Order: sequence, then C-alpha cells, then structure tokens
Amino acid sequence: MSFWESLWNIITVFFVAFFFIAALFALIVIVMDLVRDKQLNGWWKALWLVFLIFVPFITALVYLIARGEGMATRTEREARSNEQAATEYIRTLAGAGPADEISKAKALLDSGTITADEFTAIKENALRM
Repeated sequence: MSFWESLWNIITVFFVAFFFIAALFALIVIVMDLVRDKQLNGWWKALWLVFLIFVPFITALVYLIARGEGMATRTEREARSNEQAATEYIRTLAGAGPADEISKAKALLDSGTITADEFTAIKENALRM
C-alpha cells in the first residue's frame, strides 16, 4: 500500500465519520423536536419515529422541509423560556432588588456602621440599577 492510498483512506474515513456524526446529530434534533411538539398527535410522532428508524436520511430530509419552520419556532420559544428561567434564578441569587439593598443600608445607618452620606450613595446606586 502506497502513501497516497493510505492518505486517501484516512481522508475517506474522516469524511464518512463527519457525515455519520452530522446525520446522527440531525436525527437527535428531530427526535427532540418531536417530543417537544405539543400539537402533534402521539400516533403521528410514532409514525415519524418508525420512518426515522427504517429510512433515516429521506425521513430527516422530508421532516426538515415539512416541519422546519415549526422546529425553529419551538426552538426559539424554548430558548426564550430557558433564558427567562436563568435570569430569574440569577435575580434570586443576587437579592430581592433595590428595596432590599436600601433596607440593609438603612439598618447599617441605624446601627452607626455607615454615615448618612454613605447611605445616600448606596441608595442612589441601588436606585440606578
């Protein structure tokens, strides 16, 4: 076996592996979309899955053409939902907000830990956020 033949074999293996992984990724995304779709009947989901198992490439192509726009809207809706959940989680970790920060600063002012000028600065900073 010459150098060029072995190089061609390596390139072929990389291309086959790339297309296999891309097809596998597409099938996983389609199955996830089928599960996420609340408008599609369970029997239709089962039929899509059967076709994906026995004729995966043609079925994936037909699914992407026929239901691609719906996939995009469902994915966008889920991304927004995840972003809102993350934002709410971060807010709960960061504190209740400006009122909480002002009340903590007021307690510090009452205990004599900070001065009135520092309290005013903290209050203005909290209200700016």
